Amino acid sequence: QVQLVESGGRLVQAGDSLRLSCAASGRTFSVSAMGWFRQAPGKEREFVAAINWSGLSTDYTDSVKGRFTISRANAKDTVYLQMNSLKPEDTAVYYCAASPGPSSYGSTWNSREGRLYDYWGQGTQVTVSS
Repeated sequence: QVQLVESGGRLVQAGDSLRLSCAASGRTFSVSAMGWFRQAPGKEREFVAAINWSGLSTDYTDSVKGRFTISRANAKDTVYLQMNSLKPEDTAVYYCAASPGPSSYGSTWNSREGRLYDYWGQGTQVTVSS
């Protein structure tokens, strides 16, 4: 099992920056990809960003490209989501997720598919006021 704990969410104003953290523990050797997803009230969960365990490969949804940066601190088994130029439409509960990635899912692996992530955190609320 892998345990994920997110932190860093809070109320900010439009244009502000915020950094979310996700601390992983347990069988992290089984993880090859980490992702951030978000869910706004009344909307479906959506992909935000993903990173492979080496930190060499990242992916972002179009709406956050150039504003958000996902990174990993290897020594701490922690993944970060740096969010700049926040907009009210970024308001959501942000979830961290972990997956064994291609080693388990092979050619079907897609870092943007939430159903391919085996482990999820409890979520952290980000609210951006206008």
